[in-house]
Amino acid sequence: MAGGLAGPGAAAPHWWHEGDGVRLDEAAARQRFGAARVARLATLGPDGRPHLVPVTFVLAPGAAGGDRLYSTVDAKPKTTTRLQRLRNIAADPRVTLLADHYAEDWAGLWWVRADGTASVLTGPADMAVPLRLLAERYPQYREHPPAGPVISIRVERWTGWAAVG
Repeated sequence: MAGGLAGPGAAAPHWWHEGDGVRLDEAAARQRFGAARVARLATLGPDGRPHLVPVTFVLAPGAAGGDRLYSTVDAKPKTTTRLQRLRNIAADPRVTLLADHYAEDWAGLWWVRADGTASVLTGPADMAVPLRLLAERYPQYREHPPAGPVISIRVERWTGWAAVG
C-alpha cells in the first residue's frame, strides 16, 4: 500500500517499526485532546450514516460527573439555523469527537477520541458557563460572542494513540 501501512503478510514500510506507537492512558488522552484547537464531531444521521463536522470546543474536566466537552453554534454563515448536527443529537445523543495531530515527521503523530452522550443547551442560564469557557479559550468568541445553542457532551470513554509516548 503506497504511503500507508502494509497489509497482512507484506513487509512494513521502511519508516514503520514493529511495536511503534503507544496506546494513551486516559490522563494523557485527555491532556492531548484538551490542548487541541479543533476536533471533528461525529453524529448519526436519521439514515444511520455518520455526519462529521469540524468544531471548536472546550474541555471542562469533571469530578464525579465526568468530563464535559462544550461546543457552540457560532456566527459563521450557515445555510440553515436547523443544523444537521443538532437534529442528529436530538434523535440519537451518541457522539464521538476526534482530535489529532499530523506532522511530516511521523514520530509526532497522535489521535484522541472522546465517546459520549450529547445534549443541546438552549437556555441562557444553561449556556452561560460553557459560553464563558469557550470565550476564554478562543479570542474570536470574545470579539463575536456566539448566541448558541451549545452542545454539551458527557465523555464516557477516552481512547488514543501516539507514535511516541
